[in-house]
Amino acid sequence: MKVFHNKSELSQLIDNFKTKNMLIGFVPTMGALHEGHLSLVEKALSENQVAVVSVFVNPTQFDNQEDLVKYPRTLETDIELLKTVSDHKIVVYAPAVEDVYGDDVKSQSFKFDGLENEMEGAFREGHFNGVGTIVKRLFEIVTPNRAYFGEKDFQQLQIIKKLVELHHIPVKVIGCPIHRAEDGLAMSSRNTRLTENHRKVAPFIYETLKSAKTKFGTKSAKNVTEWVEKQFKKQPLLELEYFIIADTDTLKPVKRKSTKKTYRAFVAVYAGDIRLIDNIALN
Repeated sequence: MKVFHNKSELSQLIDNFKTKNMLIGFVPTMGALHEGHLSLVEKALSENQVAVVSVFVNPTQFDNQEDLVKYPRTLETDIELLKTVSDHKIVVYAPAVEDVYGDDVKSQSFKFDGLENEMEGAFREGHFNGVGTIVKRLFEIVTPNRAYFGEKDFQQLQIIKKLVELHHIPVKVIGCPIHRAEDGLAMSSRNTRLTENHRKVAPFIYETLKSAKTKFGTKSAKNVTEWVEKQFKKQPLLELEYFIIADTDTLKPVKRKSTKKTYRAFVAVYAGDIRLIDNIALN
């Protein structure tokens, strides 16, 4: 497996692939890989001749610097995990911050037609400027044909699709289903930091989302939201930051249901000091 820490060397290899008309799939990650990431890589390899996986903890998308410091960095383990998918069709790009940003480690300012102001954008100031900055730079470095993102970060997925549209970036962005543990907890690199007690109660998040989906069939968004908030008040180990039912396209909270629109429920929860997010399609 080829591992590159330098974008110029990576670019030479990619140019070589392209002279052979090989299709390149791209899976950007922040490392601490798990089965969810591997499912994205498998999807990339099923549709392309080679998969480039970036492993880079991006400093500009953390509004909490303590979270940045604590974020797990497990490159050697990540490489071994990727080898279980393929040892010769995967290329790893694991750069230092300087290789990506040079001396200017800061975010660009983006507008995503208002998508950036909802949910995560309202609670994590500047987060999507950091996401837009790093994804745009990685697209410019890797120049993939297709890029793969998990739907757990559904708002991020919609924003990246908008980034590609607004900046005319020649890449097809593909969303992939949320990969879950057997008990329903959405796979996340942060899950490894949960205490034993928090890990035991964390599946409550998805169970509540499933119940909310059922209720949304007959109840208003307001009624479902109030029900969810009450459920979390009964669970002392989990602190609800937000639960929002939103239009899938605009991500704006729904006020009155329409049969012509699709909706998703989004949730952010603190389990101790670990922040977990999840979502579910409602119709």
